[in-house]
Amino acid sequence: MGNTEEMHGWTVKMSTPSVLAVVTVFSMIPGGVLSDMRGSQGLETQQLAQGSSHLHRRLRRGWIWKQLFVPEEDPTPRVIGQLKSDSDRGEYSIKYVLSGEGAGDAFEIDEYSGEIRTLKKLDREEKAFYVLQAQAINRRSNEPEEPQSEFIIKVQDINDNVPQFQNEPYVSSIPEMCPTGTTVAQVTATDADDPMFGNNAKLIYSILQGEPYFSVEPKTGIIVTSWPNMDREAREQYLVVVQVKDMLGLSGGYSSSTTVTVSLTDVNDNGPTFQHHLYTFVVPENAPMGTTVGRIMAEDGDIGINAKMTYSLEDDLEESSTFIIQTDPLTQEGVILLVKPLDYESKRRFVMAAEAVNDHVDTRFLALEEFSDRTTLKIVVEDVDEPPVFLSPLYEWKVPENAAVGTVVGSVSARDTDTVNSPIRYAIDKRNDATKAFKIEPNNGTITIAKALDRETSNWHNVTVEAKEITRNHLSSSVVVFIKVLDINDNVPRLARDYQPYICEGTQAGELIQLLSAVDPDDPVEGHHFYFSMVPEKHINPNFTIRDNQDNTAGIVARRSTFTRKDRTQYLLPVVVADSGSPALSSTSTLTISVCSCQPAGHCPSGGVEALALSMGLSMQTLVGILVSLVTLTADLLS
Repeated sequence: MGNTEEMHGWTVKMSTPSVLAVVTVFSMIPGGVLSDMRGSQGLETQQLAQGSSHLHRRLRRGWIWKQLFVPEEDPTPRVIGQLKSDSDRGEYSIKYVLSGEGAGDAFEIDEYSGEIRTLKKLDREEKAFYVLQAQAINRRSNEPEEPQSEFIIKVQDINDNVPQFQNEPYVSSIPEMCPTGTTVAQVTATDADDPMFGNNAKLIYSILQGEPYFSVEPKTGIIVTSWPNMDREAREQYLVVVQVKDMLGLSGGYSSSTTVTVSLTDVNDNGPTFQHHLYTFVVPENAPMGTTVGRIMAEDGDIGINAKMTYSLEDDLEESSTFIIQTDPLTQEGVILLVKPLDYESKRRFVMAAEAVNDHVDTRFLALEEFSDRTTLKIVVEDVDEPPVFLSPLYEWKVPENAAVGTVVGSVSARDTDTVNSPIRYAIDKRNDATKAFKIEPNNGTITIAKALDRETSNWHNVTVEAKEITRNHLSSSVVVFIKVLDINDNVPRLARDYQPYICEGTQAGELIQLLSAVDPDDPVEGHHFYFSMVPEKHINPNFTIRDNQDNTAGIVARRSTFTRKDRTQYLLPVVVADSGSPALSSTSTLTISVCSCQPAGHCPSGGVEALALSMGLSMQTLVGILVSLVTLTADLLS
């Protein structure tokens, strides 16, 4: 046992282990002054003597004992102090009782001697201090010998915890080419040891891996760049290993490490560059418009938006109008497209310059001229054996319908555009020439009439003519010839229909009997104009006349008023219709005009009872009588 302190009513003796143990006693002295009495290993005797004048004053009041210390993680039970009442004369008449936090579990008191000892290993990080109460009981009277006193046992920290990094994993990014001293990230570690006791929880950071590109501020864990102009195109990612140590890095402490993944983000510090000064492509002359002639690629070490570029061709009228170049958004290639037809025989090679320019320019890293590059394109046109080409995409001719067989209608012409210039033969496609009205001379393409034409039967002929090479690959092409048959006046006009005119008894002179019109299959350019007349006779027709209305119609008009069936039932009237052709054609039609006893509405029956009566020479009254007799006889037979 170590030093002893005598108090009013209590005496505290403290153990003297290798680790410092302290008890602090607060006592109230007369006048209300708080006295702080500290006992420790190596406490000077003079200090005890100076406090003795106070200890011998027996004031009956409670005592508060403060802060006994016990080292954490000590597995050996040990006495950490002793409490003893002034009334204890060594006769074991006093019983010491311990209560409060940890009593009976972590700590116990010898009821006879008052020694306080540990029962198990303690962990400061689990519980840093314990508040307990001590009592001195008279064994005979079972009454308190001293007032209950409260004191604290504090678990003293040792360096038994490794510092731990928080918020792992650490991932950061910085732009390439950033200046030295740019903040990258901050790592943070914590230590469960007591930050108020020694250096157990005093941390310090250092770089294990990542120098000379990065450094870390020892106290804050802030990582900064320490290497100028780091280039993403040379290295895109770094693994920085940071170590943290407690005990301010002194030997015997604990340490741990963490890894910070640092990625360099791209900036536009590279311009496009063509790998070749000349690109050569071959395209057949018959390639359709829109054909991809080729692709070129300008390399750019940057990525994303910084690598986007636009291609263009030099501003040459013929080349730039024959080809265009577009940027493929997925591959960033320049795609050369054909936009005009090619002809090997007229132009066999195209040479032009192509340029690639970055879409987004950052002059902090490159001059303006470094954001572009140029190369030369040579496009060779490849000869292709092409079919003959007609000089016209179609032909349209006119021929009169009365043209004689053998008449030349026109000529078609085709040529072989290839350099060989193969001879060509012509033929009419019989599948599209049902009338077989024309034939063609195979050597020169002259088309003639093969049989008589009739516009009224077919006024248009569509003839397909084929031109075929007679050597090499026998390639062929075709063209359509439209032949219009022109009208001539070769049809006579005729009355529009089979007229059956009639005249009623009692018709007055000058009255219209029948309106006439005419038709003609011909189709004169200025339209039809018909002329109506009567057949010339020596004497004027006393009964009827023809009145031409000058609008392609005419009327038959009565010349007298004394038409009766008794006199005559029918009249024949020849009518002449002439057209306006050159020469004019005409036709004569004889109309039969019947005399009728017209109904009130002006209708003239063409059959029935009246017609029968007229044909038999019977009167109407006689005919009605015959009908009545027939009806009566039929009724008698049926009954």
